[in-house]
Amino acid sequence: MLEKELRKTTMQISGMHCASCALTIEKSLKKVPGVQNASVNFANSKATVDFDQSIVNESALEEAIKKAGYAVIKPDFEKEAREKEIKSFKRNFIISFLFSLPLMFFMAAALLEFPLPEIIMENEAWLQLLLATPVMIIGRGFFSRGIKAILNKSPSMDSLVAVGVGTAYVYSLVVTVSILSGYEIFSEMEMGLYYETAAFLITFILLGKYLEAVAKGRTSQAIKKLIGLQPKTAIVERNGKEMEIPIDAVAIGDIVVVKPGQKIPVDGTVIAGHSSVDESMITGESIPVEKAVKDKVIGATINKTGFFKFKAEKIGAETMLAQIIKLVEDAQSSKAPIQHLADKISAYFVPTVIIIAFVAAGLWLATGQGFLFALTVFISVLIIACPCAMGLATPTAVMVGTGLGAENGILIKSAAALQKASEIDTVVFDKTGTLTAGKPIVTDIVSAGSIKQRDVLFYAAIAEKRSEHPLGEAIVNKAMEEKLRLPEADSFNSITGKGVEAKFRGKRILLGNNKLMRERKISIAAVQARLESLESEGKTAMVVALDGNAIGIVAVADTLKEHSREAVAALRSMGKTVAMITGDNARTAAAIAKQAGIDTVLAEVLPADKEKEIKRLQSQGKKVAMVGDGINDAPALAQADLGIAIGSGTDIAIEAGDIVLVKSNPIDVAVAIQLSSYAMRKIKQNFFWAFVYNVIGIPVAAGALYPFTGWLLNPVIAGTAMAFSSVSVVSNSLLMRRFKPKIKQSKMAAEKN
Repeated sequence: MLEKELRKTTMQISGMHCASCALTIEKSLKKVPGVQNASVNFANSKATVDFDQSIVNESALEEAIKKAGYAVIKPDFEKEAREKEIKSFKRNFIISFLFSLPLMFFMAAALLEFPLPEIIMENEAWLQLLLATPVMIIGRGFFSRGIKAILNKSPSMDSLVAVGVGTAYVYSLVVTVSILSGYEIFSEMEMGLYYETAAFLITFILLGKYLEAVAKGRTSQAIKKLIGLQPKTAIVERNGKEMEIPIDAVAIGDIVVVKPGQKIPVDGTVIAGHSSVDESMITGESIPVEKAVKDKVIGATINKTGFFKFKAEKIGAETMLAQIIKLVEDAQSSKAPIQHLADKISAYFVPTVIIIAFVAAGLWLATGQGFLFALTVFISVLIIACPCAMGLATPTAVMVGTGLGAENGILIKSAAALQKASEIDTVVFDKTGTLTAGKPIVTDIVSAGSIKQRDVLFYAAIAEKRSEHPLGEAIVNKAMEEKLRLPEADSFNSITGKGVEAKFRGKRILLGNNKLMRERKISIAAVQARLESLESEGKTAMVVALDGNAIGIVAVADTLKEHSREAVAALRSMGKTVAMITGDNARTAAAIAKQAGIDTVLAEVLPADKEKEIKRLQSQGKKVAMVGDGINDAPALAQADLGIAIGSGTDIAIEAGDIVLVKSNPIDVAVAIQLSSYAMRKIKQNFFWAFVYNVIGIPVAAGALYPFTGWLLNPVIAGTAMAFSSVSVVSNSLLMRRFKPKIKQSKMAAEKN
């Protein structure tokens, strides 16, 4: 059996006007053979499709979208298409309004009962027809899409508009023909004209769509900012000469020249010169970062006053900025679990509204109300119903929330991650590199018996010379500072979570923790007291053994990051349980945890067992977030309800967690959870108002409060309310841009601790 050749593609779609449109496209795509999954986001008009390319290609997917009544926009024309759509809505609204305005004169005359000039009275019907018809032509898209959706058995908001407005216009047209022909089709009581209703409905819906399109454009402001950061050109050295070339022409290995005030074009490593670089546009960190030889630089960041050259290492889609843009775009196109509720409701919403409209009109006719009253109720119910507000409730808040995160160096990889972060009650921090700086230094060297401290360091450094562990690096660096010559060991073996062993000139060197010494039956009685003392100070103390005898201790300390204590205090003030997990012994772990303000400590946990500890916490009913460096902690990050990966410059581990913290600042864990909680509050507010609007609006339009609110039984008022309901939901999401993390409170808490 052939293996499936699965592929994911994202397509920009034009012509979507409501959540039902998105569901119609999803259904159409899922019917295509070879399509595994399809998800359509109404807020950013994008479809994400997983398909088997051995069965179907993108052309077939585009054809399915076209058959559903919509079109696919090529990526190069995406911005142009969005601007064109906004301009089109604006132009059509203005033209419709100019034609509809005179119709207000006829409506006012009927309501206020003032006489019209005789010539106008005699020609009222066809004058209204001449004014309303151009508006119907302008709004023809609603009719074509709406009717097509009904024929496809997936009625949408356009279907409601098509039926409601179409009924008003066609009825008025029949009345006009009756008047002009002299043939009485209706009784005099039924000879009302609804031209102004039909025209104003289209006009106000166009206004609502224009305002909605503008507001939706603002929700993706973060993406626009990120894309705008990309420089257009770069200065490179080729054949001994400096030349300015397009950014796309930069190749890996090129020597790039960066002058004061210029944007760094791509990612790379400094090879000459030094400067300070403003990385705030990527990391959100306002303080410029000093750069010298061997330091990494990030494309799109701004060089301040210095001059330097660097070697290009990542270009195009591989640069950190390009990865961030892709990550945010993917997040904004994804759906949060809470969105599925809205999708289910939207699937049944339009058919239900159509049934309610027919039933309400029939009931009023049955109670003796006239045909015109029943017709007014029928049109009002169809027009006031708004599935758009429900469809926009989640994605607009997700777009603003993920965009805000990106602007502050917090990369939220999906809408599901945004929702999960708000549900977390327990946060587990890895110690090294997460709560601590991850750059330990040797603080103490203890010798036993007649052995010199210099010899203890010498043997420890030989054993660690081939190790890539930060603790080993600290020992080797200390030996180099002491100008010790370090020959290569004859053999080397790393013992995960315990230490290392090496052979050198016939001697067997063992360096590691107490557990390793016990396993190898090596007595540490000579250094036991000192070992415990160092560990109680929060230092990682390693025993050095030579040929089965303990000869001393090398102690290494890794200091807390600047904001670790503040981050823990902020999380605790939010009611979260905070724990620390580490491979260190219990005494060292407890000392570090105390400094950070953490009560729960999981010590002496091997990297392979961190996942089990997360499972254990989850078995207790806890919603767990794991915070780690995204490499050694990958299994635990994957097991946790929410994996938060600490990033580090261009070495950011984008694949490791659900959320990536670019600045490697633990305080951003608290900010990410606060942001997600704020976004979920906005989503719930949006849902509340969307549901309340429809739950109240539809019965009122059906005449539930008649005759007390008879003036509300006006399709024009219904259309205005419908148009502005979705605008209000988008506007509420846009208010999220005022979000400010509440970290000052945590500082006070930290001081109290």
